[in-house]
Amino acid sequence: MRHKMNQITFAFLSVLLFSSCLASPPNFVLLFADDLGFGDLGCYGHPTSLTPNLDRLAAEGLRFTDFYSTCAACSPSRASLLTGRYHTRSGIYPGVFYPDSIGGLPLNETTIAEMLKPLGYATAAVGKWHLGYGANGTYLPTRQGFDQYLGIPYSHDQGPCHNLTCFPPDVKCFGFCNKDTVAVPLMHNKSITQQPVHFLDLERAYSDFATAFIAASAQKKQPFFLYYPNHHTHYPQYAGPETAYQSLRGPYGDALMEFDSTVGNILSTLEKTGQINNTLVFFTSDNGPELWRMSRGGNAGPLKCGKATTYEGGVREPGIAFWPGTITPGVTHELASTLDILPTFAGLAGAKLPQVQLDGVDMTDILVKHGMSKREFMMFYPMNPSEKFGMFALRFWNYKVHFFTCGSIKSSTTPDRDCDAPLKAHYPPLIFDLDSDPSENYPLSLVGRPDLQSLLAKILKVKAQFEASMVFGESQIRRGADPALVPCCNPQCSPKPSCCQC
Repeated sequence: MRHKMNQITFAFLSVLLFSSCLASPPNFVLLFADDLGFGDLGCYGHPTSLTPNLDRLAAEGLRFTDFYSTCAACSPSRASLLTGRYHTRSGIYPGVFYPDSIGGLPLNETTIAEMLKPLGYATAAVGKWHLGYGANGTYLPTRQGFDQYLGIPYSHDQGPCHNLTCFPPDVKCFGFCNKDTVAVPLMHNKSITQQPVHFLDLERAYSDFATAFIAASAQKKQPFFLYYPNHHTHYPQYAGPETAYQSLRGPYGDALMEFDSTVGNILSTLEKTGQINNTLVFFTSDNGPELWRMSRGGNAGPLKCGKATTYEGGVREPGIAFWPGTITPGVTHELASTLDILPTFAGLAGAKLPQVQLDGVDMTDILVKHGMSKREFMMFYPMNPSEKFGMFALRFWNYKVHFFTCGSIKSSTTPDRDCDAPLKAHYPPLIFDLDSDPSENYPLSLVGRPDLQSLLAKILKVKAQFEASMVFGESQIRRGADPALVPCCNPQCSPKPSCCQC
């Protein structure tokens, strides 16, 4: 009886605390890693990763075991995160944006920042954008609802490798880079402030920007949304002097440790400004690890394959929600996605949802009550989706169904040949029970299993209904490229690209 009364009392107090939080609009900090795998954090089982601040978020917050990105590539997954819509709807396919890409995230798409702005939120983005640059910075964050931006507008490997010296003394970076384009620029709002970027100082600049934004917003008593898509742990890895050579995991571990240190600075600033109990901090990653980089590419833990595939290692990510006094520490096995972040923030802030076809659902019940997810299904498209093939895979409850499989060079070098195998159609589709087989090693047989046959019939019906509702947006990436659009701090200089330095 005492245990039951304690449960009732705790539930009542939780409701009171949650209601009191809503009296003042909550702040949101969205931390987004790059190419980080399911098994890369200490709190997700990696034995040598030094991530004390992310581990603190997990220990004092809610850790998801079944959290998904929509696509195993940078630009598409970022579009889905910010809009709550599959990237196919907004045309962010196939592949990713480059410095000379003509297109970008369409301006008629509503981002989380644009959704929160009418409620008086201050908004800032710091880090990797990778949703287009365009003519005169058409697609930069400041055109997508963000008051301020500090960062690199695309992936930091999309520049010459000589610009990526990672560890003192002058040690060249691991990996391949785009040698024939300009040095990677650092932008503040719409202006290039440094080209090439000095990577050893970059994380400190990001940390200072993020913490100053939080402090200024708190001083003005203005609710805020900080979007922090870090470059870590995408290759080539880099780390400043405070973390270089400090981890047991080599350059990858040092880069991850540097990101974690900024998370610590953000938490410290939230505490100092008195905002810690009124701020939802959410952490996840854009896609799984780039396994062909081996120890420099990240770790998917027990999951199959990695980046650029629709296997679990490519799309299942760490997910951590932290909100002291509102979120009770624990672990949830409920199904959730980056798609769900926009509607969750909307519900918590009292914001009006965009009047478009949303694919996300509100996660508040999971976060506040450790309740059940409103999400039953999760659909997965490849990096190069088409209406001809449709979705490649679908998750329903604890089952994962593959209609097509295709490996990628980005997930090669593993002993599993499926990770770089060519496109293959499956009929009947492959079915895996992810609860007992998260590595997707043992497809279930339909023979003598009327329960699975009935399940598959339901899944096929859901697939048909969803694909009938999926209207592919005009591809923004197929709009092509224009060398004149490449960011250059000295646009009239010659010869390019070597003269673009400031």
